[in-house]
Amino acid sequence: MSRALPKYNKRRVVMIGGASAVVLSAAVIAGSALAGESHDTAQNATTKAAANTVNCPAVAPSLPSVPASAKAEVDRNLALLNTQIAEANKRLVDTVGQGGPNFVQNAILGPLKDKRASTIDRIAISIGRTAAKPTGLDTLAACTLNTAGAAAGGAGAASTAPSAPATAQAGGDASGAGAATAAGTITCPDVASQLPAVPASAKAEVDRNLALLNTQIAEANKRLVDTVGQGGPNFVQNAILGPLKDKRVSTIDRIAISIGRTAAKPTGLDTLAACTLNK
Repeated sequence: MSRALPKYNKRRVVMIGGASAVVLSAAVIAGSALAGESHDTAQNATTKAAANTVNCPAVAPSLPSVPASAKAEVDRNLALLNTQIAEANKRLVDTVGQGGPNFVQNAILGPLKDKRASTIDRIAISIGRTAAKPTGLDTLAACTLNTAGAAAGGAGAASTAPSAPATAQAGGDASGAGAATAAGTITCPDVASQLPAVPASAKAEVDRNLALLNTQIAEANKRLVDTVGQGGPNFVQNAILGPLKDKRVSTIDRIAISIGRTAAKPTGLDTLAACTLNK
């Protein structure tokens, strides 16, 4: 015949059962937390892997001997090249999955190339002030993604958007049949009208750089059309107007330098570099 458990034994059973439940609950909670942490870690790793990184040619090994008078400026611009790559890599991560098939090329690789071209040109100019100016460095401006497959929708992908039919006057104002497009057009201050008398020895170089200013505006207008609807609220400023300003600063500086070789170097022309968007 079974005997009833004493009362204190019943209490022990209840307490033991309660303790077991607490231990079990703690194990479940810990397991859930670890599962969540593993999921977040995996997700972050996947995001970073999907973004890839930018691969740019090294500039420093291609430089000639740098004069002491140019070393500080050259070092500063070499550091800037590294900063530009770091910013592009961050943007690759921040914009994974955004935009159309040409987003990476138009919004990241293209602007990065423009910035690098301007920075590399400043390096060459600074060396050229007291030594032979290095040539051919512009071939180092273009960058690629670090995996061949990641560039799908980036470099090499042909755009189906129409070209921007824009014409540019000598100083930089862009206008024409494409002005009424949804993309808008870019207007830049006129440079030619702000120049002093150009020495005959500098005329060819000045004219060549004035034409380059027009080309830069035409390219920016085309990019406006090709990227309609892409990016966030600051896309046009960061991907088009900002890089255009950088290129114009470099080109305008070359104009001033060429005049300054045989006449007074014009000053204040850098205020003409920034452009605006007309809707």
